[in-house]
Amino acid sequence: MARGINTKCLHLEEEEGCCNNYGAISFPIYQTATYEHPAVGHSTGFDYSRLQNPTREHLEKIVASLENGIDALAFSTGMAAITLVMELFGPGDHLIVDADLYGGSIRLFDNVSSKNGIQFSRIDCWKEDVESYVNENTKAIYIETPTNPMMNVTDIAALAEIAKRHNLFLIVDNTFLSPYFQNPLDLGADIVVHSGTKFLGGHNDTLAGFLVTNREDISEKLRFLIKTTGSGLAPFDSWLILRGIKTLGIRMEQAQRNAFKIAEWLKTKNAVTRVIYPGLPEHPGHEIMKKQARGFGSMLTFQLESKEFALSILEKVRMIKFAESLGGVETLITYPTTQTHADVPKEIRERNGITEATLRLSVGIEDQKDLLNEFEKVFAETEEELHGGKKS
Repeated sequence: MARGINTKCLHLEEEEGCCNNYGAISFPIYQTATYEHPAVGHSTGFDYSRLQNPTREHLEKIVASLENGIDALAFSTGMAAITLVMELFGPGDHLIVDADLYGGSIRLFDNVSSKNGIQFSRIDCWKEDVESYVNENTKAIYIETPTNPMMNVTDIAALAEIAKRHNLFLIVDNTFLSPYFQNPLDLGADIVVHSGTKFLGGHNDTLAGFLVTNREDISEKLRFLIKTTGSGLAPFDSWLILRGIKTLGIRMEQAQRNAFKIAEWLKTKNAVTRVIYPGLPEHPGHEIMKKQARGFGSMLTFQLESKEFALSILEKVRMIKFAESLGGVETLITYPTTQTHADVPKEIRERNGITEATLRLSVGIEDQKDLLNEFEKVFAETEEELHGGKKS
C-alpha cells in the first residue's frame, strides 16, 4: 500500500531496517569533497562530491518519492535546475513556454537560451490553443501552474496529451504548490521543476533547486549534465532541505488556511480591485485546480487602486516582511515590478497583467488574527494618508 505524503516526507522506505549511519535519526551531513577507494576498480559508491554525496543522494530519493518519480536531482538553486534542463535542447530547437513565468526564467530564456539558438513561442498556455504553435522543430512545452505572479492555472493532463501526440517533453514548474498539493508526473508531465528554496526548504535559510522525472532516458541525460556542469547541491544545504521537508505538510496546510482568510478579507476592501487566488470559486482555474491538485496553496496576488496605495502598504508592513522569495514560514509581500520581474520588459509585464499596483503575497504560518490585524492597521494608515481616513 502506498504511503501517505506526510510519511514520505519523514521516511525513505527503501532504507528502513538498515543500520546505516550509526542509527542516526537525523540523516548525517557528509561534509566531504572526496572518498577513499579500497582498491583499484573498487568504490564505496561515492567518488567525488561533484558527482554525488550521501546527503544529497538521500534528499534526492526523498524528493523523487514525493513527486512519484524515478529520479530527482538536487541543484544549488532553482535557476541552476532550469538552466540545466535547457541543456537538453540545442540550436534550432523550439519551445512553447507560458507567457507568465517567474522573471528569472524569462531572463534566462531571453538572454541565454536564445543566444544559444533556442527559439521560443511565449503564449498563455492556460487559455490559448497550444497545439497550433507546435512546429517541426518543437521539442518541449514549459509551464508553471499556478503561474508567477498572476496565478493562471493550466490543465496539465490536457497539455500532456498534446505533448505525447507530438513527442514533446512537458516540463512543469511545481514550485507554487509543492508535491504536497500537486504531482505533475502523475498527470502526464515528463519533468518537474522545483525551487527548493521555497516550500520544500520552507525556512528562508538556504537555496536549492530540483528536477524530477519518471523517464529513464531523461534521467540518464540529466545525470550526465549535472556531473559535467557541477551544479549539484552542497551537503549542508541538502541537510537543511531534508529538515525542512519533514514539516512540509503541516506548513502547507496552515499557510493555505491563512491564505483563504486573507483572500476573503482583501475582497472586502474597496482599494483592492482584484484578488487572484485559485481557491476562490470565481477564479477561472478553480475547477481545474480541484481536478488536478489536492489544495490551492498559499500564494495570492492582488491589485490595488493605485501605485501609491501599493507602495504605502510595502512601506508600512512590519510583521509581514517586504522581501523577495516565497514559501517560507514567514509571510512575505513582494512588488513584482521592481523585484521578481524587474528584468522583464515592461510591455511583457503589462501584457501579463503585472502593473505598478500589483502585489504578490506568500502567506506564512502565523496566527490568522495577527496577519489580519496587521493588514487592518496598514490599510487604515494608508487610507488616512491618501484619502483623509475614508475607508476603502
